Order: sequence, then C-alpha cells, then structure tokens
Amino acid sequence: MPVQPHAVIFDVGNVLFDWDPRFLYERLIEDDRALDAFLADVVTKQWHFQHDEGRPFAETSAELSALYPQHADLIAAWGPRFNESVGGPIPGMLEIVAELAARDVPLFAITNFSGEFWPPFRASQEAVFAPFRDVVVSGDEKLVKPDPAIYALALKRFGLDASQAVFVDDNLANVESSRAAGIHTVHFTDAAAFRAELERLELL
Repeated sequence: MPVQPHAVIFDVGNVLFDWDPRFLYERLIEDDRALDAFLADVVTKQWHFQHDEGRPFAETSAELSALYPQHADLIAAWGPRFNESVGGPIPGMLEIVAELAARDVPLFAITNFSGEFWPPFRASQEAVFAPFRDVVVSGDEKLVKPDPAIYALALKRFGLDASQAVFVDDNLANVESSRAAGIHTVHFTDAAAFRAELERLELL
C-alpha cells in the first residue's frame, strides 16, 4: 500500500504570504510608468534571485548601482526595507497552518529566500512560524528550488522520507522537481483547493 503522508512542507512566498517588489517601490516612486520601468529593468526578479542563491546584498546592490547610478538610492532601499515587499497573508493559508498545528501535524518549509533577509522577516511573523519544526532557507544553503539537491537536503534535515510529506509551492518548476523527488506535491492555486487536498489525505 502507498504510504500516507503525515507531514506538510510549505513554500513561503506567494503561498503563505503575498510577495511583490511593487509593494515597496510604489511607496517610493509616484509615477506609474517610472515604477513599471524600474521594476522591469532595474530590480528584476532575475537580479533578486541572486540573493536567494546566497549572494550578499552589499555585492549585488553595488553592481546594480554601478549600472544605474541614477537609481542608487532606490536600489539601496531593497535590503533594509525588504519586509515592505511582503504583503499580507494569502487568504485562508494561515488558518490552514493553525489547524494543522492544532492537529500536531509536523510542519516544515522550504523557501527560496535570502539568508540576510529571512531572519528579520521571520521575526516579524514569529507567531506564524512558531509551529514550524524547521525551515530550509535557500540563501543559507546556497541551494535553490528547483534544484533537486535542496529537496534531498530538506528531507534529510526534516527526518522524512519523500513519501511521508506533502509539499505545496506556487512555482510549476519547483512543483515538477519536487514530484520527481518522490514528494506528494501540490501546485498551489488557492487555499480552498489546498484544503480540499489535505482533507482528501486526511490531514485536515
């Protein structure tokens, strides 16, 4: 018989919390077209991914400011004000976390997140993450999803076989890589659909 998963592993950005650099920079750039251009051309998702891979913000910001000296002050804001790029909780998801915790379901997370930016963010949401037994942060490990190595590392750290875990992520490449590792993986769309799958698995 197939093993029934008994633990849940969460992604963080856009699964538990809404994340978009626009949340920060719409406070700093009034003109909508200038804001769109800055986000599309300067502080791109590809540039930020370096932080998830473990590069220090001091290095990446210095390089970017050298390319765009006219935006140096805006670039400099990314690091110290990173928490402002995180919006509110994804509707319904924190309730699911609380219900799983109340049922003593082991909770974990694997997140592509800067090792520098993670501690202040986690501190700002300590009540949310208190039930989590462990969180693998890509920037600390110098491994990022969808690299299969990060799932292998996480499962070893969490003390789980792949078949014992449910993993939820909004990024399709991460979902496919996790499934290839043998983890029961849910492509996140909304809390209602995720809740239905957890109920099917008798975790809720």
